[in-house]
Amino acid sequence: MNQVPDKYKSLNELLQNDAQAGQYFSSLPDHVREQINQRGTNVNSFTSLKDYAENLLRGDN
Repeated sequence: MNQVPDKYKSLNELLQNDAQAGQYFSSLPDHVREQINQRGTNVNSFTSLKDYAENLLRGDN
């Protein structure tokens, strides 16, 4: 059984290898995706992606 790692090396690796994270990222507004791409160096898990996106959606940069 293939297990999904908790953390990846980068946001790109996360999005390429975790279908759930990729779908979630695609569902975000453009401005949120842009900010995550620009400042998402620590976004390396689905949990960190969701946390960061929720902060951005609330306006907590």
